[in-house]
Amino acid sequence: MKRASRIRLLLMDCDGVLTDGTVYFLPGPDGGVAETKGFDCHDGIALAWIRRAGLDTGIITGRGGLAVRERARSSGMRYLVEGRTDKIASFNEILEDAGLDASQVAYVGDDITDLPLLRRAGLAVAPPNARAEVLESVHLVTDSAGGHGAIRDVVEILLKAQRRWAEILALYGD
Repeated sequence: MKRASRIRLLLMDCDGVLTDGTVYFLPGPDGGVAETKGFDCHDGIALAWIRRAGLDTGIITGRGGLAVRERARSSGMRYLVEGRTDKIASFNEILEDAGLDASQVAYVGDDITDLPLLRRAGLAVAPPNARAEVLESVHLVTDSAGGHGAIRDVVEILLKAQRRWAEILALYGD
């Protein structure tokens, strides 16, 4: 909770974190193929809450695509880096732009490509469906799997650690 209290930016991988890692290839009307992914609604509302609390968010993903861009846009994310497998360079560019130290960043990842960021982040998080090497390297493993509320779990922890959870509950009459 002490680490979570210092976080000002939540960054995450997409496939396996915001999604369960499944990619759907759908036939298009022009005979081509469209790619899409499924996103969890609990994560979506949590991303709205964290934005309301004044924390920025972003995705760093090696894959990307239209569905990812729409999720980032509709969630009000400040950062979206897609199609770059050198995640550490992207992480450093975001830190510089945000004017933050790595200790002020939480990163959620699930695969070995995320290890360099998880090792630098002030709060390193993985969903329980992450690779073994990742699970061994993080500060926190969420209760919910990637694509099934893992980001919601992280947001609740951050907001509770920063004493902002009560104002979220108050939005709903609690």
